[in-house]
Amino acid sequence: MNNNLKVSLAIIISGIAIFLLSCTPLSCFEETESFLKASFYDNSTKKMRSPDSLTIYGLNMETNKLYEKAKNIQPALLPLNPSETTCTFIMVINGIRDTITFSYNSYPHLISKECGYTFYHNLETDPLTTLNAIKYVYKSKGNITTLNEENIRIYY
Repeated sequence: MNNNLKVSLAIIISGIAIFLLSCTPLSCFEETESFLKASFYDNSTKKMRSPDSLTIYGLNMETNKLYEKAKNIQPALLPLNPSETTCTFIMVINGIRDTITFSYNSYPHLISKECGYTFYHNLETDPLTTLNAIKYVYKSKGNITTLNEENIRIYY
């Protein structure tokens, strides 16, 4: 009888352990948001250099700043709206104001079963910008994903 009790107890404990492990939610450890990654370069030396002061916000979104007088930002991460085809940002580089407009298309992308879907974007054209602090913009990679890859270079 004592032996039967041990076997029954082992079966019950094993059943509880299997039940608890099967109910554990799977975790997502991958990046789930795709940002346009903008690196900053000194126009005279053509070398990567962060602005001394950087403020970025969306057009008509002055109260919701992505960066405000930030230092040592490299790269700047810019969110694109998947329900739109263009997005305009105001960039204040070292106190000089510019606008930069991106034209893109968006498409859903399955990251994994645990993480679900996100939107990836393709830059359709070169970004349009005012040429105040920004001298020119180079599109280095037009496909915007969750990977840590530079999409544009901003020379100032």
